[in-house]
Amino acid sequence: MCTMSRACNHPAFWLLRAFPYLLVFQRWFTKLPPVLTFELSRFEFNQSLGQPEKIHSKLEFSQVIYMDRFLHSNKELIQARREEIKKLTDRMALLQQKLERYMRYGSGAGRFPLRDMLLYVLEFASTKPTPAEPHVKGHTSGMPPVHSRGIVIQTTENDEDAVASSYPEPVDGLYQFPWDPVEIPEYPAPRGVTEDEMSLVMTCLQRWRKEVEQDIQGLQDSIALLEETIELMYVDPSLHQVPYHLHAVLVHEGQANAGHYWAYIYNPPRKSWLKYNDISVTEASWEELERDSFGGLKNASAYCLMYIDEVLFRCAAVENNGYIRREVEALSAELQHYIQEHNWRVEQEMAEWEEEQSCKMAQIEESESSVDSQYLSTDSGQEQSSLSEHGVCALSSEHATIAKDQTAQAIANTADVYEKNGVEAALVEAFHEEYSRLYLLSKETPTPQNDPRLQHVLVYLLQNDAPKRVVERTLLEQFADKNLSFDERSISIMKVARAKLKGIGPDDINMEDYRVKGLLALTTCSVSCYSDADMSKPHLELWCSDHHG
Repeated sequence: MCTMSRACNHPAFWLLRAFPYLLVFQRWFTKLPPVLTFELSRFEFNQSLGQPEKIHSKLEFSQVIYMDRFLHSNKELIQARREEIKKLTDRMALLQQKLERYMRYGSGAGRFPLRDMLLYVLEFASTKPTPAEPHVKGHTSGMPPVHSRGIVIQTTENDEDAVASSYPEPVDGLYQFPWDPVEIPEYPAPRGVTEDEMSLVMTCLQRWRKEVEQDIQGLQDSIALLEETIELMYVDPSLHQVPYHLHAVLVHEGQANAGHYWAYIYNPPRKSWLKYNDISVTEASWEELERDSFGGLKNASAYCLMYIDEVLFRCAAVENNGYIRREVEALSAELQHYIQEHNWRVEQEMAEWEEEQSCKMAQIEESESSVDSQYLSTDSGQEQSSLSEHGVCALSSEHATIAKDQTAQAIANTADVYEKNGVEAALVEAFHEEYSRLYLLSKETPTPQNDPRLQHVLVYLLQNDAPKRVVERTLLEQFADKNLSFDERSISIMKVARAKLKGIGPDDINMEDYRVKGLLALTTCSVSCYSDADMSKPHLELWCSDHHG
């Protein structure tokens, strides 16, 4: 039902071309379900290679489809339309064949457009021969010199079919030919043609080319008119009474034997598409969905589409749970029992998952205090040092919390690397991706409306030329945050990041410099988030400038 271009809402044309027997064997819906699921065949088995292959061909689909043409109540009307579409399709196929003969003209292996061939012959006929300059030394007459030629007898291995060929003999020590190649015109041009002959040829070529162009244009216009007529065959208000709205698109990226999955789901209350990619959930535009789902551009394409009817779409827009409850109550007792049992199992799985995550976090928190004390400890004998240690501990936790979404996105983008090369490579990949983003951000020029230093602590540190180990440790703290324990991959990356943090001790960096710059940067970020009521943007910009460096 989902086809190319605007005809997506008018699939009969493509269905009839692929399955002519639909005119004979037809099935009609007497009642439609609230949800329609379409499985797109994106895989095929290659008999020659003996393995499955993914189909990357482009397949477009629209956000709204109309199911009126498949209802039994519209059977007579739709059958008449389909018969008309078949006639138009046959007519269009005939015109396409005629157009092909014009666009691929010739009897040999090479076929070319006929109008272009006539144009080239016309250009040749209208070219005037240019006089050649004499270049042969000692020869000044306009007639080519006559030279003697030698004869060479060549025989085959069987002494049969002797071949005689001539070759130019040297004259005055130089090889010369009975004609002078230099005297051939620079560009191909007709020679020895009278004006009457030329006039007749030019007249015929011009007339023939004009006739060919008229034929081609007429065929193209007729084909376009037939296509438009077919596409508009179902553009009828009476056939737009049962709309279904696209609700979810499941996407696969990769090949037949491996790949990555994600989903786009429409959120009616927000009137936007959400992209669910592992632990990352972000807003997405329809254009992004098209690029990832239609196929034809890269190795990503949709393999499943889900449409919901108008009633369900409107109820979802206002989060009407009463409608869903009534729909469930209208089902048979057996189906209601199945739904209740399935919901109970989902709740049990969620409870088990939360308990498992709690156990993992408890194990992590047991070692957290010792890790923090190791790379945050300094001279604990001074009261000021104790206060600084408390501030750095808060800093480590707070800046990682502020950048939680960006960190989660960087981890989500390492799915392939994690599967192929392990957790260490995944951390390196995520680390470099996040560092590159922050480095580019640090190169932006601050403005009163947008100061990149207020978006992340590392932007402030990079602009102040913080030591390399300070930058490395600050970014590792971002990936070592316990709030990132979404799944096994995030927890594994978090553990590796914490282990690497243990290797960066107080002796490796100037901890006092780290505290001062880090606290200043975090305070700056906090001001941007919480102090809009206390100071205007010009005052905030001045404060940042005063503390810069």
